[in-house]
Amino acid sequence: MKTKFKVGDQVSWNSEAGRVSGTVIRVHTKDFNYKGYIHHASETDPQYEIRSNKTDHIAAHKGAALTKI
Repeated sequence: MKTKFKVGDQVSWNSEAGRVSGTVIRVHTKDFNYKGYIHHASETDPQYEIRSNKTDHIAAHKGAALTKI
């Protein structure tokens, strides 16, 4: 079963700079345009927008890339 996250959850993920942590700020359940790219999302495989705790950078990731902390 895939882990589902909700707005406000603290998560971490791997980036080019190493392990990053942040807060889920939005859950997408339909395809969406983000930074010029179409990101594919659905009710069964949502994507999440996360704000980095350290830099306030916003990233979009599928749940499989995230770990709840």
